[in-house]
Amino acid sequence: MSDDKQRLLDERYMRMAAIWAENSYCKRRKVGALIVKDKMIISDGYNGTPSGFENICEDENNETKAYVLHAEANAITKVACSHNSSLGATMYVTTSPCIECAKLIIQAGITRVVYNQKYRRTDGASLLERAGVEVVFIDIETNTEGSED
Repeated sequence: MSDDKQRLLDERYMRMAAIWAENSYCKRRKVGALIVKDKMIISDGYNGTPSGFENICEDENNETKAYVLHAEANAITKVACSHNSSLGATMYVTTSPCIECAKLIIQAGITRVVYNQKYRRTDGASLLERAGVEVVFIDIETNTEGSED
């Protein structure tokens, strides 16, 4: 696939991940993730509380609750419960992964991560690169809300 065609696909999927982030009830930062394989979306996720919990991500001090799941973790666990495999897939995530999500991405066999906003810490992206995962930053306008964690 040509670089221009890949860039167009990356931008399209990133815009879709940003739209998916709008499903998040988190106030500080809304993050969306898609896992794409063979040009098909095989999983999606956004940051939020576990199933069955109240949809409130922050405590009374506006700190993110410890049990809030990141978008990447939600997408990876969702694909694990399906008949799909994330081996060789690309993850599109609106914010660069943290170190914990980077470990999950590596273990899930995802070989490429495309993101749109830089997280305040870069250790997640560095770990992905160390593991041979292609990490791509694309600078497009998305409408995710909130500030840095």
